Amino acid sequence: MSNAYLWVKTFHIVFITSWFAGLFYLPRIFVNLAEEKNSEAYARLLGMADRLFRFMTILAVPAVLLGLTLWLYFGIGAGDIWMHAKLFFVILVIGYHHACLSLLKKFRAGINKRSGVWFRWFNEVPVILLVIIVALVLFKP
Repeated sequence: MSNAYLWVKTFHIVFITSWFAGLFYLPRIFVNLAEEKNSEAYARLLGMADRLFRFMTILAVPAVLLGLTLWLYFGIGAGDIWMHAKLFFVILVIGYHHACLSLLKKFRAGINKRSGVWFRWFNEVPVILLVIIVALVLFKP
């Protein structure tokens, strides 16, 4: 293993971890937004959600690019079934990220129709996706 490979892998893991921290926390803010009745508190939560979404998007870009570098440049998982499965779940994570943007836009427009309970369940999705992705990487079935 070259030092370049290890650095790319290190930063991939750091950016993935940071991105997922945002994916775990943003829906918790959505829970509070869905249940908030005070307009000042709602505006503060909305500002937090906006800033967090921008930050996690900034983290997602290098996470994905570094993962592609590991796959395409260093050949990690090239041609392996586990990598195809992992990529499928990564696409689902990216879709979840975009779903968060769609929900955030509804909160901005004041047209959210979903309950705090729904957002609590929605918050579990990235946990499940992360467990599946990590298991695929470690076990390489």
